[in-house]
Amino acid sequence: MNKFRFLTSGESHGMCLNAIIEGMPSGVYIDINLINNELKRRQGGYGRGGRMQIESDKVVVKSGVRFSKTTGAPICLEIENKDWKNWTVPMCVEVVDLNDEEVLHAIEAKKITKVRPGHADLAGAIKYNHDDVRNVLERSSARETASRVAVGAVAKCFLKEFGITWSSKVLQIGSATGEEEMKKNIDKAKEAGDTLGGLFEVRFSNLPVGLGSFVHWDRRLDGQLAQAVMSIPAVKSVEIGAGKMVASLLGSETHDEIFYDKNEDRFFRKTNNAGGIEGGMTNGEDIVITAAMKAIPTMKKPLSSVDFKTKEPYEAHFERSDTCAVEACSVVAESMVSVVLANALLDKFGGDSLEEIKRNFYRG
Repeated sequence: MNKFRFLTSGESHGMCLNAIIEGMPSGVYIDINLINNELKRRQGGYGRGGRMQIESDKVVVKSGVRFSKTTGAPICLEIENKDWKNWTVPMCVEVVDLNDEEVLHAIEAKKITKVRPGHADLAGAIKYNHDDVRNVLERSSARETASRVAVGAVAKCFLKEFGITWSSKVLQIGSATGEEEMKKNIDKAKEAGDTLGGLFEVRFSNLPVGLGSFVHWDRRLDGQLAQAVMSIPAVKSVEIGAGKMVASLLGSETHDEIFYDKNEDRFFRKTNNAGGIEGGMTNGEDIVITAAMKAIPTMKKPLSSVDFKTKEPYEAHFERSDTCAVEACSVVAESMVSVVLANALLDKFGGDSLEEIKRNFYRG
């Protein structure tokens, strides 16, 4: 049985980001323009920072695809870090001459010991026994999510073959729910040297019934989706359908009544409080996920912290940062949901080629 899965590698200021995808069946058309457009979407949104002016992410497909069709072999993706040219010494992978004053200065200039509240800095440095927090933040940076978006775009190429569609939108920035007010909130935060989080929604439509399963905890689709979205840096909560509102609703207000359309020969619901999932399985309605992203912890107006080396109080380190990246986060969430759904589709209708999977899909 095929399992769609992936691994990524790369650092924020390293040479490149890479991803290896396993389990994609043969015969799927890989649209490079779609992948690059998704990467561009991730870099967009009101409130993004200076890094987005440096990078213009483009994917290079290095294996597993021939004449734009998957072969069934692992797929290798690469995204160049254009800013690498400014980090060749401090991020060098080879031995460097620390007796060379210029080399030592370049490394020391990028060394970090002032840990940031809300980031992986302190826990990561302790866990991996680092005296330079640069070793932590380079990988824990949200730059890693560019790889996930590229992988998610490959998954979307597969989902498109079955008429599955997707979308995302920002619902709230800070306390604002209207577009102009959202922008004003971001502008105010930027002027104050602060950052903002918010809420976003991800929606997938035209899904078959029965993706996922109720028979074991780890096969429940809602659990897989929640884990995938929660794994995105800065996401602090994930809701499916009505989410936390169900705590204040009666059962009669919560559950979606079931109807049957004889003309279309299908069951349907007039409401979707379940968010498209019942008993850990898709029920034929749209999957609707809402997630909350916290404000980015890297701020021009830094919080109080401690120097990891001296243990003395300091203001936290500032690394080039966005004011708000909620819209970008929604694109990453789309990508992670795509990966989970691609795997669930393979689990239910699996085969080694797109043709075989389509036979199973349409037969069902």
